Amino acid sequence: MIKRIFYTLFFIGITILNLQARTVIPFNANWSFKKGPFSTSALDYNQIFDGKWQLVTLPHTWNATDMQTAEIKPGSLGKNERFYTGDAYYRKTFVPGSDWKGKRIFIRFEGVNTNTEVYLNNKPLSAKAGKNDITYDNSQRNGNYSFVGRHQGGYSAFVFELSDMLQLGVENELLVKVNNEASPQVIPVNHTLFPMYGGIYRPVELIVTDDIHVAVNDFASQGVYITQQNVSKKTADIALKIKIDNKAGKIQPIELLTTIFERDGTIKAKQQTAYTLPPQGRQALSQQIVVKNPHLWQGLDDPYLYKVVTQIKKDGQVIDEVTTPLGIRKFELRTGQGFFLNDIKYPLYGVCRHQDRWGKGSALSNADHDEDLSIIKEMGATSIRLAHYQQSSYFYSKCDSIGLVIWAEIPFVNRVTTFEDNNAQQQLKELIRQNFNHPSIYIWGMHNEVYSPSAYTVELTTKLNDLAKSEDPDRYTVSVSGYNVIDHPVNNNADVQGINHYFGWYNGELENKSDKDDDVATWAQRISKEFKDYKIIFSEYGAEAVPEDQAEEVGNFGNQWSNPSFFPEEYATKFHEVHWGVISKSPIFLGSYVWNTFDFATPITALNVNPRNYKGLVSFDRKLKKDGFYWYKANWSKEPVLYVTQRRMINRGNEITPVTIYSNRGEPTLTVNGTVIKGVRKGQTDVHYIFDNVKLTKGANTIEAKIIQKDGKILTDSIHWNYDPSYKQNASGPTKSKTEHVGL
Repeated sequence: MIKRIFYTLFFIGITILNLQARTVIPFNANWSFKKGPFSTSALDYNQIFDGKWQLVTLPHTWNATDMQTAEIKPGSLGKNERFYTGDAYYRKTFVPGSDWKGKRIFIRFEGVNTNTEVYLNNKPLSAKAGKNDITYDNSQRNGNYSFVGRHQGGYSAFVFELSDMLQLGVENELLVKVNNEASPQVIPVNHTLFPMYGGIYRPVELIVTDDIHVAVNDFASQGVYITQQNVSKKTADIALKIKIDNKAGKIQPIELLTTIFERDGTIKAKQQTAYTLPPQGRQALSQQIVVKNPHLWQGLDDPYLYKVVTQIKKDGQVIDEVTTPLGIRKFELRTGQGFFLNDIKYPLYGVCRHQDRWGKGSALSNADHDEDLSIIKEMGATSIRLAHYQQSSYFYSKCDSIGLVIWAEIPFVNRVTTFEDNNAQQQLKELIRQNFNHPSIYIWGMHNEVYSPSAYTVELTTKLNDLAKSEDPDRYTVSVSGYNVIDHPVNNNADVQGINHYFGWYNGELENKSDKDDDVATWAQRISKEFKDYKIIFSEYGAEAVPEDQAEEVGNFGNQWSNPSFFPEEYATKFHEVHWGVISKSPIFLGSYVWNTFDFATPITALNVNPRNYKGLVSFDRKLKKDGFYWYKANWSKEPVLYVTQRRMINRGNEITPVTIYSNRGEPTLTVNGTVIKGVRKGQTDVHYIFDNVKLTKGANTIEAKIIQKDGKILTDSIHWNYDPSYKQNASGPTKSKTEHVGL
C-alpha cells in the first residue's frame, strides 16, 4: 500500500504540470527485479511472479559481479558457466494521471541488454514493500499481460506507445522481460570480446505529448534532423527535416517555428512556416535557415554550440517542443594529409573506450561518464572511437560540449553467423537516427574484424554502407580490418579503412633491422607507397599492462602467447613508444586510436586467467594511470608534462640501467641520488628523453627530473628504486607469434 500511495502522489505531482507541450518523466525508481533461471514449462509460468523480488533503481545490471570477478572453470570456455545469461524480469506499478486522456504516452528505454519484451497489465496487484525486496501476492491476478513490443539489440534506444493500453487514474503494472544470451540473429553474436551485461542498464522515461507532435517513435530519434552545407565563417546553410504525427483524426493547421539561439540566449536566426497536416500518415516537413557569420564548432579549441528549438504551434499555443544541439562545422579527411575541421588541420589523437566499469558493469551514472571524459581530456586526446557499440546519449552530448571528435559504430564485430543481416541494418539505422544531430560525430562505423563467409559479408557490408549513405550522406563511413591487408574485399565497402594491428603482440615485432614487413615501421613505409590513395586510419593498437607485473628489461615481442599470466607494464610502455613514434611520422594514417583507454572485462577468453583485458592506459577502477597514459599526455597535451617512467619497477637487479623521462617542456635535468647525469638522447619523439647507462647505488636510490620553464616555473618529478643484485630477473619471453588476433 505504501508503494501505491507513493506512485499516486508521484503522478498527481506530474499531472499539475503543463501538458500542452511535451512532458518527459524520469521512470527509473522503484522497479522490482527477479533473475532466473526459470522453468520453461507453461505449468510453472506463475512461479516467475511469486516470491521475493529485489527493489532496484535504474540503471541496473545483474552481471556487475559475475562477469568481472569469477575465474574460468577448466573446460568451461564458451559455455558461460561462470556468469549468468538468460531471462530476468523487471516490473513497476504506476498511476497515469486521469488528465492524460487524449494524450499520447510513450515509454523510451535508452539501453536494455540484449533482447527485450515489454508487457502491460491493466489489472490491479497488491504488494508488500520491504526494505530491499518486495514480496508479491498474486491472488488478485485475473487477467493476462498485454504484449506491448519487442526489441533486439543491447545498445540502442527504443520506444513503445502505451496510449491505448493504459487505464488512467488507476494502478497499472509494466513488465519487462530481458534476456542477455548471445544469439546468431542479434549483433554482437557472442560474448567473446566484451561483456553483454544483462539488464535495463540505461535510463527509462515516459514521454507524454499532444496528439500532434514531433515524432517520438521514429527509431527513438528526436524526430528532428539537422544538416548543414556551405559552411564558412561568413555563412552556413542549415536545413531541418522535422517528422510530425497527427492523430487528431482531421486536417490540422499548424505553424512550425524553429529558433536558433546563441549560447547567451539571444536569437541568432529563426524560421516560421505554416502547414496543413493531413489526418493520416507521418509528415516530413522541411525548413531552410541561413546563418550569417556563424560561430564555428572548432573541437577542443572552441566547442561552440547553438541551441535549436523546434516548436509546433496551434491556435497560437505551443503544443510540442524539441531542443537539439547545433555545432556548425565541416570536416574532411584528406588522403595523406589528415583530418581537417573547418579547413584547419586538426589531429585525431584517438583513444578507444568501452563503457563498463569495475563493480558497476555497464550501469553507469552521468558522474561515471564525466570521470571518463575528464581522464580522456587530461591525456590530450582529441578523438574517441566508441567501440564497439552505441554508447550513452549523455556521453555523445558531453563530447559535443567538450569538443571531442567521435567515431560511432554498431556491434557488428569479430564473428559472422549469416543470420544477423536484418539486425545489423536495424542497429545501424538506430545509431544514425538517434545520434544524427551530434556535431562531434564525424564517422559511422559499420563493422570491426568480420570476414568469412566472404561473399555474404561483402554483400552485408555493402548494404550497411548504402544504408548509412541514405540516412546520412554528409558523414564518412568506416570498416575495420584485423588483417595486414589494406584491400581486403570485406573492408573496401566504406569511405575509410580502419586497420587494427598489434605488432609485437599478436604478430610481428616492435622493431627489427631486416627488410621483412613484420614490424610497425617497415609496414607503415610499405603501405604508404602501395596505398597512397586510400583513406586509412590506424584504428586499434595496444598491449596488456598489468601494474603488478614489472620487468626491468623487455624485448620486441610481448608475453601474450608464451606466458599469458605475466604482462609487464614496461613492455606495453615500449609498445606505445614505438607505435606512436611511427604513427606520428606517417601521414598515411589520417588518425589513430589506442586500444584502450581503460581496462575492461572480457567474459570468455583463453588469453587471460582473470576476466579482464589489461590493454587500458588506465586501470579498470580508474584509480591508476599507467606509464603509457603519460606517454600520450606528453605527446598530445598542451599542459606541461614531466614524468619519469618505471616508477612501479622498484626492486631492481641491474646496476647499470637506462632512465626514461617524458617531457613536453624541453630537455630535463636528471639527478640520481643528488648527482647530475649527463648524456641524454632523444627517443621516438621530441618528448622522449633517455639517459643510458645510469649507475645505481646498492640500496635506496632517488631519481629526480627537473625542468625550468620559460615562465620561470619549475617542474619536478621523482621516483625511488631499490637496487640489489639479488633482484635480478630471469629473461623470458615468447619465441613465436600468431598471424591473426581476435580483437582482445
